[in-house]
Parts: sequence; structure tokens; C-alpha cells
Amino acid sequence: MSQTLKKLWQRGCDFLGTETAIMGGAMSWVSERNLVAAISNAGGFGVIASGAMPPELLNEEIKGTQALTNKPFGVNLITMHPKISDLIDVCIERNVGHIVLAGGLPSAEAIKKIKSANIKLICFAPTLSIAQKLVKLGADALVIEGHEAGGHIGPVSTSVLAQEILPHLKDVPIFVAGGIGRGEAIGTYLKMGASGCQLGTRFVCATESKAHPKFKHAFIKANARNAVVSAQLDSRFPVIPVRALANKATQDFTKYQQEIIVKVNNGELEQKAAQLEIEHFWAGALRRAVVEGDIETGSVMAGQSVGMVTAEQPTKEIINELIEQASVYLQ
Repeated sequence: MSQTLKKLWQRGCDFLGTETAIMGGAMSWVSERNLVAAISNAGGFGVIASGAMPPELLNEEIKGTQALTNKPFGVNLITMHPKISDLIDVCIERNVGHIVLAGGLPSAEAIKKIKSANIKLICFAPTLSIAQKLVKLGADALVIEGHEAGGHIGPVSTSVLAQEILPHLKDVPIFVAGGIGRGEAIGTYLKMGASGCQLGTRFVCATESKAHPKFKHAFIKANARNAVVSAQLDSRFPVIPVRALANKATQDFTKYQQEIIVKVNNGELEQKAAQLEIEHFWAGALRRAVVEGDIETGSVMAGQSVGMVTAEQPTKEIINELIEQASVYLQ
């Protein structure tokens, strides 16, 4: 690791308690104990994706991760989870050092609970104004994630978000995410003022990842243009944008919306019921792809950096490559 790289991400390393300021993106069904521990053991910062887990399951996942690593790792909680308070309690009981709150603005109650337990709080900030608000509310660090990322995404690219936010907010460490697949990109954002970066897609095909072999193979053969955003056909029926590899399911989703819209227009279906049917289309689709290997009717969530995933590699090798690329770039 070059001295320049070490100096540029020192703030991020100090905050995370790690050798490198590389965070693992929290990917549902992928970021479980094995991959999380592997990232932390390799010098990065693994993050458990709690998703829709009940408190009992999260407790087991944290316990399992702690059995595989004595290095720092975090837990990603969804702010809209009906049992968010109980999930925070689990993190407190299991001595988790960092919590990442995602999926919307966190409540004052959640923030207070986390802060009173001396857990470091990381939040996602889609705009400068929200970033400033989150810092005032108590966020200890921020992640700014661009449109290039996999899964649920915002409308603005990573490079634009970085230009909008990094020069104007220095109060807390900021980690940049979305479309990052090589060390040169990490070096660029560090030079712009970031304290580190978060990568998800790059780690899906890590040897330690328990994602189904077919899921991994889909990543390895894909290119950036295959990672597309879910279509919305009618403004009356908003679709939360999700980036995933184009497959039969993405085509079927478009057809399904068309059928629902026709039913509403013909008076066969009420608008509220139609919206629910559209939202339920993807129910269980991510698990089908990641766990069961159904890459045709499942949701193969992937960022645009998927084209840089060319083989299955040990996590340590991936992180070492990123360090080497960043070090050479920053010389």
C-alpha cells in the first residue's frame, strides 16, 4: 500500500477500525456471515444485510459472523422495518460497533437509541441538504451512492453526487459508492475528499460468497449494459427503481404492468389494488436468484461495475487488487 493511499483514507480507516477504508455493500441474501467475515478478515469492513430479517435471525447472523472474525464489521438495518427498534436492541446486545441505516430518513428515536449505546451511526445521503441534516441529527459518517449501483437506486450518478457533496461537507467521513470496480476509482474519490469507498457488486463472486453458482456465473458473463433499471410504464403506478441484470423477469415485469394498466383503464381493477399487484410482482425474486439460482425469473440485482467482475476470486485477492490499483494510480 502506497503512503499516499494510506494518508488519503486514514480518516476512514480510523472510523471503521480497519486496515483499508473499503466497505462491503450490504446485499440481501449475499452479505451474510461468510462474505462479511471474509471482507473484514481481508482488511476491509464487512456489513451484514439484515433486509427483512426478524430480530432472532439477525441475532444468529451477528453471532455467526463474530465466530468467523474478530475484526470490525457493521450491520445494515432498513429504517422502514416494523421491528427496527428490536433490531437495534439486538445490535446493542451483541456489541456491534457500527450500524448502517438505509431505506429512508431514520427516525429521531432510532438515532437516539443507537447513539446512546455508543454505536457509530452511518447513514445514506442522496443530496447535500439531506447529508447536512443527517449530520445535525447525529450521523457519524455518510455513504453517498450513485445511480450506477445495484439494487434500489437513486436518480443521480456517483460522480455528480461526489462533486455536489464532498467539497461542501467535511464534518464526518464520507464513503462513496455506486459503479466502483477498480482501485483507480477509489483513488479518484479519495483525492476529491472521500474517506473511503463502498463496493457491493465486486464482492458477489468472491470465493467466500454463498451466492448460487448460477448467480455468480451471470455476473461473470455480464457487461455494464446488461445491468438495467426496472421500467415504470405509468406515473399512476410508481415503481421503485432497481438495477438488475436484464432477464426474462425484467421482460415479464414490463408485460405485467401493461396488463394491469389495461385492467385499470377498463375499470376491472381499482388503482390501489393495481399498485399492490405491481409491487408484489418481485416478492421473493431476489432470494430465488441468489439462493436458488433461478436467474431467469429471479431478480439478479447488479451494479454497472458488473462488467469488471470476470472471475471468482478469494476476497483477500480482490481487496489486494484494489489496493494495488489505487496505489499505482496515486503515485
